[in-house]
Amino acid sequence: MNKNEIKGKAKQMMGALKDKVGEVTNNPELEAEGEAERLKGKLQEKIGKGQRKVSETIAQAGKALTGKR
Repeated sequence: MNKNEIKGKAKQMMGALKDKVGEVTNNPELEAEGEAERLKGKLQEKIGKGQRKVSETIAQAGKALTGKR
């Protein structure tokens, strides 16, 4: 996992918490804020996964070119 994946997961958790607190306290603004934060976290996590996969592919290509495993 890279930094964006970890931060994205943390944002998702915080967003879900805000969403629930908003629901319990009947605060639609807080619910919406939580949902937005959760979605931003999902996006950040997906970006991190993409970055990681690109890095892994580059590393594999480098090993293939140099003959190392």
